[in-house]
Formats: sequence, structure tokens, C-alpha cells
Amino acid sequence: MGRMYRLARQRNRDGKDVQQVRVIKDRDGRVLTSEESVQRRWKEYFEELMNEENEREKRVEGVNSVEQTVDKIRKDEVRKALKRMKSGKAVGPEDIPVEVWKCLVEAAVEFLTSLFNRVLESERMPEEWRRSVLVPIFKNKGDVQSCSNYREIKLMSHTMKLWERVVEARLRKVVKICEQQYGFMPRKSTTDAIFALRILMEKYRDSQRELHCLFVDLEKAYDRVPREELWYCMRKSGVAEKYVRVLQDMYERNRTVVRCAVGQTEEFKVEVGLHQRSALSPFLFAIVMDQLSEEVRQESPWTMMFADNIVICSESREQVEENLERWRFALERRGMKVSHSKTEYMCVNEREGSGTVRLQGEEVKKVQEFKYLGSTVQSNGECGKEVKKQVQAGWNGWRKVSGVLCDQKISARIKGKVYRTVVRPAMLYGLETVSLRKRQESELEVAELKMLRIMHDEVSETENIRKNLAIERMIVEGCEILLDTSQTFVRQGSLIQVPMSEKGKITRGRLGSLSLKKEGERQCFLFSKHLIICTRGSGGKLHLTKAGKKNLGERKKRQKRKRELTKAGLA
Repeated sequence: MGRMYRLARQRNRDGKDVQQVRVIKDRDGRVLTSEESVQRRWKEYFEELMNEENEREKRVEGVNSVEQTVDKIRKDEVRKALKRMKSGKAVGPEDIPVEVWKCLVEAAVEFLTSLFNRVLESERMPEEWRRSVLVPIFKNKGDVQSCSNYREIKLMSHTMKLWERVVEARLRKVVKICEQQYGFMPRKSTTDAIFALRILMEKYRDSQRELHCLFVDLEKAYDRVPREELWYCMRKSGVAEKYVRVLQDMYERNRTVVRCAVGQTEEFKVEVGLHQRSALSPFLFAIVMDQLSEEVRQESPWTMMFADNIVICSESREQVEENLERWRFALERRGMKVSHSKTEYMCVNEREGSGTVRLQGEEVKKVQEFKYLGSTVQSNGECGKEVKKQVQAGWNGWRKVSGVLCDQKISARIKGKVYRTVVRPAMLYGLETVSLRKRQESELEVAELKMLRIMHDEVSETENIRKNLAIERMIVEGCEILLDTSQTFVRQGSLIQVPMSEKGKITRGRLGSLSLKKEGERQCFLFSKHLIICTRGSGGKLHLTKAGKKNLGERKKRQKRKRELTKAGLA
């Protein structure tokens, strides 16, 4: 399967008009064509970006350091960190991929444990780990020849990333982050933050009251974190001074180069901000935001943070404006800066003459919809635009792998797996937080059936065939369809998070709920309120044995009765 995904990605890249540009514009807008001038421009841009601090107040007060003994690194910690590392990632200047350590198994664990203990004891990491490579990636918006429209990806030593994961796991046991932070926290995700915001908006819409929401964004958040503030926040959070010194060494004497289409630039120092694409940086940023917002944040969902994305809600425009000013003052006095252009204001159930919000005398952009963490929320509480955008996102994902999905030489089982892992997650992202209407459910179903029909080349795009026959055909070919809400329980338009049973029990749900349960040679699919039972035969194919409406409650009672009879020896 790995080769299949690589083939799909390569076909997608080959179909793009521009992958990398060999010319770039300088700060005055003039196009640079020579290799030397292009390299100088890339170095100039990133050197300025990664070494410029915002104005801030110097802290006068100190904080007591936590001097305590630190346990040695254990082998099980290294094993867990190694298991969490993903394979197939680009390597840094060290040129040692994580696959090397995974292949060596226990020998690697023993060596890495010894190495990490030496680093912890000496508080000095190898000099090779201080070097990195920056790769500019186009954001797919704006001028392709402007450096500001590129996102920097830092390629670092994989061994250093392993060391970061070990340190991160220890810090998470010590530092407690506030509940308002949803970014990179265990058992939290973007879906939780989106759901909390939608529920709050629905409550105020139902009660016909105004809700004022501010979506605050920070400028170059990771690149502008003052390192002195980072050490202060770590100490205030109760981190042992040993770990503070280890991290201080990790951020000293760092050097990087920019790898662009015309070659590599000269090395330059990086003295401000956190490492991009680092395993440890998200948690360090959460520590900083937790301490800086301690005096201004309110309870969730009135205040929610996902890394540098902040949502401030209130019942009045004056109150939300006051809260915004308090946030701005608390962050900017410590070196972070609120983006005036990206901060937006939205009012739910707006009445006439409700006005707008001002930030330092400037009007904040007022919108009727906002894309929050990839999900579109509307001021009227509807979700029609969100469904249409997700259908379009599904088709975009489809086009990326259409070379594989439309290849008749590839088996239906492989196509189904690619479809379920690439196309469906793109189309269904965030929809488990939305109360869909029948018409919107039909839009999703029609889009998916259309994709599956094209994929199997059974009928033309416009040919009308019986829905049940199409469903049965897709199941036989191994492509289960419809919305997969495997970790949610949806009923009567409300959503409640529930953990998935270890035994994979079937859960009830609206259109789109899909649950799998192996019963010997049988496998069950839940299509809306239709329970479809199949058997797995030779070659791994599914054969339809029974389809139709089933009362799940009665089915569970029969199963329970059968287990009781079996236990009593009467079956």
C-alpha cells in the first residue's frame, strides 16, 4: 500500500503546472533571475523572519527555579518515542532516517538510551543536531514569486526529534495546561473545539439572543516567541531547572540553510522563536500561551485556544471589545503580536445597529461566516455552506488520487482502501459536529455514490441506477460508504462524545453512521437504519447475505438471550 500512495502523490505532483519557481521578487518587487541573487533573497527573507523580535517589556520580577533530581532515561521511554515517530519523512543534514533506528530494534533502543542519558547528564547535545535545512513551500495563494507567500518547513535531525519526544513526554507529566487549550493536547482535537463553538452558537440562536465572537490570530506566532519568555514560563509552570538548561542548550548556536529550486544558500543563525516542525515546539508554545493568558482568559467555551488561534465570545459587543483589548495588552507586552488583518468579528442573531468592534482605534473586519480550524461557521447557525465546501474538499481529494482510483488494473480492494483513507476523511472532516438535514445528507450521499460509480467504471456519471443495487455493489467490492462517525453517538441533532468500545459494538446513529463488527465469518455495515450483513469468502471478498431494516434493539436482545442460553448450556 505504501507504494500505491507514493504513486498517487507522484501522479498528483506531475499534474501540477508549477512545483517550484526558479525566480523570485526582492523586497521592492523586482524579479530576480540569477541563481546568486535568488539565493541571497531567500537567505535575506528567512534570516530577517527568524531573528526579529517584537517590542516587549522586560520582566523585572523573577521566578523561583525548581531544583530537583531528574531520573535517568529508561528504555521504555525510548521505545515509546520511537514508536510514535513516523516513517518516510524527509531527513535533515544528518542524513540518518528514523527507519534506521526502527530496523535495529533493541540494539537501537540500548544505544539511544545511553546517548540520551549522556545528553541529559552533560546538558549538551551533539553539534550536528544544531544544523537544519529550510524548505520553502508555496501556500497556494497569492503571488508565487513573493517570499511572504511561502511557509518554511524545517528539516531537522531525526535522532534529535526522538530526543525531543522523550523530553516532551516528561514535561507533559509535570506541566498542566488549562482546559481552554485544545491544540496538541491529549484526548482533544480540532473537532472538540469546533463542536464547543457550534453548540454555543446553537444555544444562543435557539434563545434568540446575540452572541459576539472574535477570532484572534497572532502574527508569526512560532517565529516570534521570545526565548527569555519561554524559560520564564517553563520555570513558572514548575519545570525542573535541569530540563530548562537542556532546552536552553537545544536552542543555542542553531544554524540553518535554505534549500530552494536553484540550490542551497549560505548558513545563517536562528536566535528567535521556536523550531518549526519540531516535536517539542507545540507543547512549548502551549506553555507560553498558558502563562501569558492566565489573567485574561475565561472559562471554555467563552475562551478557546488552538495553538495561536484564539476565540473570544461574549453576550455584548462592548464586553467582547474590552476582552480583546485585555488579550492584546497581555500578549503584546510579552513579545507576541495580534494580527489586525486576520482578526475577524462575527455576531450571531445580530439585531439592527449592533455596530462593530475596534482594535486600537481600527475597525475589526466583520464577517457573516468564518473558517474556524477548517470548518465554516455561519452567523445564522446554518451549515449549508459547510456541507458544500466539504463536498468540494472531497472532490479535491478525489482528484489527487484519481490516477489510482480510475486505473482498472488496480483491484477494488486497494481502491477502496485508498478511497477511505484519502477521499472520505477530506469530505467528512468536522461534519460529526453538525446537525445535518435530510437534503444535506443527500448531497453527501450523492457525491460519494458518484465517486464510487466512476471509480468502478460500471456506469456513466449521469446514468440513473437503483440506489440499493449501487450500495450492494460497493459493499461487495469492499468500499463501505457514507459518513464514518466511529467515535461519536448522534441522536436527534445533538452530539455526545463517547469512547469506542474495545469490542467494536455497533452503535445507532443517523445517516452516515458506520460501524464494523466481526462475528466469525460475518461483517456488519450500518447504512442509515438498514443493517446489511455480509460474509467474507475466499480472496477476502464480501458476499451479500441479507439486507433490510433491522431493529437494533431487538437484535441486541436476541444476542443477549443467545449468550445466556449458551452459558447455561441450552443452546
